[in-house]
Amino acid sequence: MPNIIVELTDTQYKGLEYAALSPQDWAENAITERCRIANDEIVKTTVEYCLDNGIQVPQDREAIVAYAFNNGIVKTAAVRQAEAEAAMAAEATPEV
Repeated sequence: MPNIIVELTDTQYKGLEYAALSPQDWAENAITERCRIANDEIVKTTVEYCLDNGIQVPQDREAIVAYAFNNGIVKTAAVRQAEAEAAMAAEATPEV
């Protein structure tokens, strides 16, 4: 299972202690909630794609998310960013 480690300055941590009863719980909740939202979007996109193309929808949410990435229905933010930058560079390059 992947781990995400965040290092904060003492001042940043004090600010989080001010804002949250438990900084650790707050951070875990923020990350897991964002993951849930993203996975909901992936599931919605993939189910619509499967229904529109007569493809059997995978059996559960984990399988749907895996199917989406394995079949290019969705891409990581890093891949989308790289593609956008490449497209912008291609538009900026004058044709010879």
